Amino acid sequence: MSHLRRTPAGTSRGQSIGFEKRTRSECGFDDVESSLAPFGVSASQTHQGNLTKILSYLGSRNPFPAQIGKGDIVWLLDNVAFRAQNGNWHAEFVAAAFDHQASPKLVDLVGDIASRVGLSKGDKEEATIEKRIAPFVMEVLPGRQVNLKFDNATDISLGPGGRNGISSDVRKVTNGQEGAVTVSKAVVPQGVTGMLEMKTVYAEPEGWGVISDVDDTIKVTQTSSPVGILRSTFVSQPTPIQGMPELYAYIQTMVTSSAPWFYLSASPYNLYPFLRKFRDDYFPHGQLILRDSNLMTISGLLSNLTLGTEKYKVDRIEKIHRWLPRRKMILIGDSTQSDPEAYGDACWIKLILIRKVEDIAAVGIHEKNEPQRFEKAFEDLPRELWHVFEDPAECQELIHKTVTAGL
Repeated sequence: MSHLRRTPAGTSRGQSIGFEKRTRSECGFDDVESSLAPFGVSASQTHQGNLTKILSYLGSRNPFPAQIGKGDIVWLLDNVAFRAQNGNWHAEFVAAAFDHQASPKLVDLVGDIASRVGLSKGDKEEATIEKRIAPFVMEVLPGRQVNLKFDNATDISLGPGGRNGISSDVRKVTNGQEGAVTVSKAVVPQGVTGMLEMKTVYAEPEGWGVISDVDDTIKVTQTSSPVGILRSTFVSQPTPIQGMPELYAYIQTMVTSSAPWFYLSASPYNLYPFLRKFRDDYFPHGQLILRDSNLMTISGLLSNLTLGTEKYKVDRIEKIHRWLPRRKMILIGDSTQSDPEAYGDACWIKLILIRKVEDIAAVGIHEKNEPQRFEKAFEDLPRELWHVFEDPAECQELIHKTVTAGL
């Protein structure tokens, strides 16, 4: 059964914006960002030709796309194929292009982050920081066209990408069966590196599906702390939230192994390799949806994770709904960011699970965990459709009841 939202989305959005401003103010985000801002490469500093720069403003309408060259770096992102209204299969393909040369300020940036998280100069963890920070200091290549061979059979051209080096294109694909997985490979000159293979999972219009937040829902990120974000992203071993891998494995047994999963993060695409490996290590395969930005500054990462997250997530959730309007979706998030408010706008969902993050009172705003917040965010939804939990294990019975009932 669908549920229409009676109150304007701006009502809850105002609350989430208030939380964002207070969290950033109380936790010193502006101070940390201003100290990191001089590092990295900006789009205006790239060595691309003037014509390429100008045409890249046209995005996919660019009539003269540049080609991937030897030594460039290309990323192909995994996706989910869906049936359009005409019955044909389509999928959104996302590709990113970079120059292999990193910013000359890489050493300075590594040292600055190391200092911010309390490491001594020369600490062995600096090697980890350098490896993880590399995607933030590689020059993006705007206006590039990326060609791939879909399922080893069909030629598909993507892009050209925009100013941020990213292309996002919905393309028709060959017919497939529910749960089938095809592999596509980039067709590029010898010497090109990166993530040159991607997986496409076919999802029929009906059945169950899962949309999950990432940061502080399934992965320890500490989004209420700028230093915590830097440490968890560039230094620490990626750590799953306790009990969440087991919960997601259980959900997969209930919704069937062929059900589509979407992992929705406010992180920029610079973190895709990092988050893809984390997903593959601990959770069911699914499409990672990140912000359509390629921020070549670390301050941009902190802003992405703390500003405008509700609007961004509502937009992406609605897009998934347009792809699979008849899928019965389970939405999973946490209380650190704007997940309750964003999910409350999605009145077609069948179950919302919100993880109550217990360290908010110490590093954020304690009102984020107050019952009144959740009641306001979900005021137009029947009470049985949403649940706030502390122990992931407590969700299993509710998921079993929801899925078996079919709703």
